[in-house]
Amino acid sequence: MRPILYSFRRCPYAMRARLAILSAGIEVELREILLRDKPQEMLDASPKGTVPVLILKDRVIDESRDIMEWALAQHDPEGLLDMPPDAQDWIAAIEGPFKSALDRYKYAPRYNGADPMAERNVAAQILYRAEAQLQKALWLYGPHPSFADLATLTFVRQYANVDRAWFDAQDWPGLRGWLDRFLASDRFAAIMTRYPKWETLAIPVVFP
Repeated sequence: MRPILYSFRRCPYAMRARLAILSAGIEVELREILLRDKPQEMLDASPKGTVPVLILKDRVIDESRDIMEWALAQHDPEGLLDMPPDAQDWIAAIEGPFKSALDRYKYAPRYNGADPMAERNVAAQILYRAEAQLQKALWLYGPHPSFADLATLTFVRQYANVDRAWFDAQDWPGLRGWLDRFLASDRFAAIMTRYPKWETLAIPVVFP
């Protein structure tokens, strides 16, 4: 029996889980859901009700970072886990203060008193930390992607898409090239295939 992955196509957390599963070459049954209509089967497995949720024979993993690490622990043909210690600091900055600012920039009405332009600037200052190294290398830590790239690019994509014209006008050519390389990649195309809601399918979707 294949592992079951509950996912939502545009969720940056689910996207990065799919990226790791794709790289590892592990086949899963992909169950595309609607966030406004979460299936009871998913909620029974993970009551917190967020995607992604990976159901294995012996356990449930419902944090995207944990799913990435599980997949690459099984098979890491690209050597994604080979990265310097300071990569953890970058990932923590994106998962923490950057994501907090991104939410308040993109969804300001949900946060009482949030100033979206101020939050956009907070997030931008975090991104600028990577600009110098991305002007010297194609990816964060060299000529090939690492776990740090795949764990954070989906959030940078979400940030850029709030106002792509503004993002493209900023003085960060390295960062912009990094994002554009990811968006033009076969791996991005592979994880962004559109699937119907899983309950409507006659046969399961196998990913990748």
